[in-house]
Amino acid sequence: MYNWILWFHVISFISWFAVLFYLPRLYVYHAENITNKGFVEVVKVQEYKLFKYIGVPAMWATLLSGSAMIYLSIDGGFNLFLTGGWLHAKLFVATLLIIYFFTLEKIRKEFAEDRCTRSGKFFRIYNEVPTIMMLLIVAFVVVKPF
Repeated sequence: MYNWILWFHVISFISWFAVLFYLPRLYVYHAENITNKGFVEVVKVQEYKLFKYIGVPAMWATLLSGSAMIYLSIDGGFNLFLTGGWLHAKLFVATLLIIYFFTLEKIRKEFAEDRCTRSGKFFRIYNEVPTIMMLLIVAFVVVKPF
């Protein structure tokens, strides 16, 4: 059972990161084309659907499957928390990722209400945050440096 949950966790993680990579890119286009009302209206719909219909379910699937793996490891006598600090580090970065995810929703709402004033350059930089977090999470899981 554990391996199937792990499989689902990886699929969920990939789906969530697709949103984390693409939504800030939509914000770049939105900010840089703010005067093109027709374009902005289309992008607003894309931003909403991407966050609500893909991002939120993928985030919850990732968190629930990760929690299930931790639970199964403890219940099965192989406590992941006792395998080193890598899991603690991963969970810390995952917490930061959740916070980042909800900042994307705050920004989405600002754009939806036509009150976001951040530049395309800001969003180009902000778009790099999930890449750094992904690199850290994967390194913690694969290399287990602590």
